[in-house]
Amino acid sequence: MTAPPPPLDTLDLALIQALQFDGRAPFSRIGAVLGVSDQTVARRYRRLRSTAGLRVVGAIDESRLGLTTWILRLGCTPDAAEQLAAALARRPDTAYIDLVAGGTEVMCAMRPRSRRDRDELLLGKLRRTPRVVSVAAHCLLHLFYGGALARLDKIHALTAEQQAALRPAPVEAGSRPVTLDPDDEALMALLRRDGRTPLGELRLATGQSESAVRRRLERLRSSGVLYFEAQHDHASLGQGIGAMLWLTVAPSALADVGEALASHWEVRFAAATTGPANLVASVGCADTGAFYRYLSQTVGALPGVRTVETALTLRTVKQLTYEPAR
Repeated sequence: MTAPPPPLDTLDLALIQALQFDGRAPFSRIGAVLGVSDQTVARRYRRLRSTAGLRVVGAIDESRLGLTTWILRLGCTPDAAEQLAAALARRPDTAYIDLVAGGTEVMCAMRPRSRRDRDELLLGKLRRTPRVVSVAAHCLLHLFYGGALARLDKIHALTAEQQAALRPAPVEAGSRPVTLDPDDEALMALLRRDGRTPLGELRLATGQSESAVRRRLERLRSSGVLYFEAQHDHASLGQGIGAMLWLTVAPSALADVGEALASHWEVRFAAATTGPANLVASVGCADTGAFYRYLSQTVGALPGVRTVETALTLRTVKQLTYEPAR
């Protein structure tokens, strides 16, 4: 029997949150803020990679590109779920693919780069896929928590002064969508695999000079297109089970309920969406008992919530848009 990973201490939590604020911060800078040596930070980072699944990945804020995110709920026969999830994971425009309890549903976030790509998948490929029995597509209308906002983590392991020292420069305001050129896309492909890839390796892989790579990174980050996420095993933070909530909320209460969910420790993502349920949330709890208490005592107490559908996550097949493990 495999031994459980060692519990995370206060320095582990502080390091994870520091990487949420700035995933590319040098270990020397993180160490100075946390009051430890850069060697200690590097050693902890390596250990957390193996024991807590810690990794930093670069991500694109699709809204800054003028694009829309969809959540797909795909019903299929029990023998097709894993194969369908693996096929979707190979697509560069999918993220957060989960196998849902019961083994007959795949849940997937889709970020198509064009209307043609969207229609080809939703109206063509999926409906012609053998053993897919239902396709429900929900367009995200407003994000309450998740994506780039996840760097404002709920671990509370850093003081306000430490957060200020690590917080990246504010994103430039602007309503015009940003356009990525092929060199931007090549750089993003590398950062999706490892957000801490050194500048020298980025230079060699892209064929650009180190100064050109640095300028691109700064431009992508300041425009808000590129952000970094510190991913980790949720069980290591006391969230042993995950679930999706589909809430039907009175329209007049939608904003209040969404903002309330965003403040909950259990909530990893929350957004207003189209469809029979008008608010969707991804949550994590320690166990089924904690999940029950969260539903009955916290969510159930929110004014305006009419119905809640729950779907437990069996396994996450893909996060964000990095290549899944073969």
